[in-house]
Amino acid sequence: MSNAAAAQPPDKPKINLSPVDQAAILLMSLGEGDAAEILKHMGPKEVQRIGTAMSHLNNVQQAEVEVVLTNFLEEVRTLTGLGMGADSYIRNMLVTALGEDKANGLIDRILLGGNTTGLDTLKWMEARSVADIIRNEHPQIQAIVIAYLEPDQASEIMTYFPEKVRLDIMMRVASLDTVQPSALQELNDILEKQFAGNAASQTKAMGGYKVAAEIMNNLDSSIEAELMDAIKEVDEDMGTQIQDLMFVFDNLKEVEDRGIQALLREVSSEVLIVALKGADEGLQEKVFKNMSKRAAELLRDDLEAKGPVRVSEVETAQKEILTIARRMADSGEIMLGGGGEQMI
Repeated sequence: MSNAAAAQPPDKPKINLSPVDQAAILLMSLGEGDAAEILKHMGPKEVQRIGTAMSHLNNVQQAEVEVVLTNFLEEVRTLTGLGMGADSYIRNMLVTALGEDKANGLIDRILLGGNTTGLDTLKWMEARSVADIIRNEHPQIQAIVIAYLEPDQASEIMTYFPEKVRLDIMMRVASLDTVQPSALQELNDILEKQFAGNAASQTKAMGGYKVAAEIMNNLDSSIEAELMDAIKEVDEDMGTQIQDLMFVFDNLKEVEDRGIQALLREVSSEVLIVALKGADEGLQEKVFKNMSKRAAELLRDDLEAKGPVRVSEVETAQKEILTIARRMADSGEIMLGGGGEQMI
């Protein structure tokens, strides 16, 4: 054996942790003070996801902690110019990753040190509280708020409204295109806060069929079906276009094999087992064939051994997987075929 070969470091141990779990372990390793400082620079969705992961961590092995820290240090080493022109670096990175429109709010908070204000405040609130705030507002105001928030939070808020109100809001969301700055200002007046940034300079793209479809995807199945039927009764073409853009769990059968393999690496075994309890045989086979023979056999055994599972638990697990799939699709890691969004 050559000296060069002998000098090679041993391979890192494999760990079966999602990126969110690794982030949770890293923050817990840093301690409360440092972790809190890091979380201040994250949005509500990131804080919620990492906080949930922290609460679910148990029996973390020392080897896992070491691998997480090693991975983090390796990524940090690839970053250059830290502390030198950082504002410009962060601004360019965010615009490249998110697009200028989505990046503006984050840039204001991170670079200018601004606090969360105006509409962004709603993102940190409980769904019931947001529903109470907008309950007596004009339906168009309600629709703008719903379209502005993340789809999963928006869908939860929708559950606190009566059926007729949900129908009105969803049809208005689907019909939205851009929103005048005066409308955004009005929402901030409701919250008695000034809108941060240059809201007066241009209209904001908001709503539309895709946003409506994303909100519908996050609703409970019974509410979703009921609402879709109601939309089609009023405007069949609108309902069809929204439905075509929806991506449901069964549509995973149409994702290419490499995409399924990448998705499976991000999903915990327990969530996958519960989700597949409610899947048809075709989708189960799609998952099995994209695993190693041994892993597929273990998953089959776990599915057979798993006792009855509540429908609500199955839906929650499936939605968690769909959330991961959509995030990976947004970042270009996988392509979601079927369900309406055409790939060329």
